[in-house]
Amino acid sequence: MARYNRSNSGFFQPFFQPFFHLFHARASTKLPRLDHHPGAPQACPHQMRSILPFPIRLTSSFILALLLAASSVTQAASSPPFEASLTMERAKASVARLAQGGNNGDNDYRGDFSASLEVKLFLDHMASKHGFKRSELDALFAKVNHVKATIQLMKPAPPGKPKNWQAYRDRFVETVRINAGVKFWNDNLDALARAQKQYGVPANIIVGIIGVETVYGRVTGNFRVLDALTTLAFDYPATPNRAARMAFFKGELESVLLLTRSEQIDPLSLLGSYAGAVGLPQFMPSSILNYAIDFDGDGHIDLRNSSADAIGSVANFLTQHGWQRNDPGTIVYPAKVAPHQAWKPLIDLGLAATLHSDQLLAAGVSSDVPLAPDMLFGLVDLQNGAQATEYWLGTNNFYAITHYNRSYFYAMSVIELGRAVRLARGSDLEL
Repeated sequence: MARYNRSNSGFFQPFFQPFFHLFHARASTKLPRLDHHPGAPQACPHQMRSILPFPIRLTSSFILALLLAASSVTQAASSPPFEASLTMERAKASVARLAQGGNNGDNDYRGDFSASLEVKLFLDHMASKHGFKRSELDALFAKVNHVKATIQLMKPAPPGKPKNWQAYRDRFVETVRINAGVKFWNDNLDALARAQKQYGVPANIIVGIIGVETVYGRVTGNFRVLDALTTLAFDYPATPNRAARMAFFKGELESVLLLTRSEQIDPLSLLGSYAGAVGLPQFMPSSILNYAIDFDGDGHIDLRNSSADAIGSVANFLTQHGWQRNDPGTIVYPAKVAPHQAWKPLIDLGLAATLHSDQLLAAGVSSDVPLAPDMLFGLVDLQNGAQATEYWLGTNNFYAITHYNRSYFYAMSVIELGRAVRLARGSDLEL
C-alpha cells in the first residue's frame, strides 16, 4: 500500500510553481538552424582552429550558437545555482554540437532519458540538493519510459469549437456519478462531518470535487507517474508556454522523488493520470507534500486508498486557498447584465472575488437574490455555444474551488454535482 508523508519539497507549486510548479512557465522557442533555412548563407568551406578543442566551421548557426552562449553567461550569472549550471552546460553543449555538425535544439532529449544532458543535470541537482545517491538515480531513470500519449493529451484542443457550459456540465452531473456520490457520502459520514467542522468546507463541495475528479476513486489513472512527469518535464509539446510548463513538471518530478523516498515507495509503482496526478482527489506530488493530511489517524497520508485522507486533504487544500467558513452557504448567485455592456471589463479579473454589490450595480450587473453589501463577488460568464451565455456572481468560496482547477466550468460542475448528490440522498441537510 502506498503511503504519503508531508514534507518540504523546497519547491513544488511549481519547481512547478516554483522550482517548477517545476506544477504548474515555458516560453522558450526552438531556433532553426540558419544554414538549413531556405535562402540562408552557405557554410564557409574553410576550416580554422580556435581555442575550442575541435575543428569548427564558420556557419551562421555556429555564430548564432556563440552569441547564445555569450548571452547564457549573463543569464546564468543572475540565475539560481541549478538553473545557472543548466544554462551554462546547455550553451557549451550547443556550441559543441554545432561545431561538429549537430542540431541546435533547445532540448537534447532524443528518446533515451538516460542520455539526455538536461536529465543528467537534473539528477545532479537531486543528488547535491537532496542527498540522493547518483548511481541509484541513474539505475532508476534507465527504467523510465517516454510516453507519447501524455504529449498528445497535453496538446491544446484545436481552435474554433465554441465553449459550451451545458455540454461540459452533462459530462459530470449524470446518473453514474450521482449514484456513486450518494454511496460515497453514506460510507464516509464521519469523515465528511469532521472535515466540515474542522475546516468549514461543506460535505457537498468535497463530494463534488472527488466525484468530478475520479468518480470517487473509480478512475484514478493507469500511467506510471514517473514516466508521465519525466516525459512532460523534458519533452513537453511545442506550445507558447512550453518553457514554463516544463519547469512546472520538473518541479513535480522533484516532488515525486522526495515523496516516494520519504514513504519508501517504489517510484515506478506509483500510478496516476497522464499529467502525474494521484489518488481519489488527483493531487499533484507537490500538492501532496504541501496540502495532503493524515485524516484517518494511521500515521500516514494515503490518497489512493484512504477516503478519509482524501476528504481531509481536499478540505485543507480549499482552506489554504481562500475558503471562508463564515461566508453564507450560497456560493454563486444568478446574475443579469445590462445591454450596454459596461460590465464587460469586470469579467476575468483573476481568481478572486474583488467587487462589492454597489460596484456591480453601477456597471449594470444585478441579481434577483439580495446581495450582502459587505461581501465580495466576481462576475462569472458561462458560455453556451450558440445559446445565450449564463452569468453568475461568484463569492470567495467559488474562487477557492477554481484554485483546484482554473476553470469556471469546473467550479460550477463541482457545485452542481455536490448539490445533485445531496438531493439524491433525500435530504436538503448538508450531512
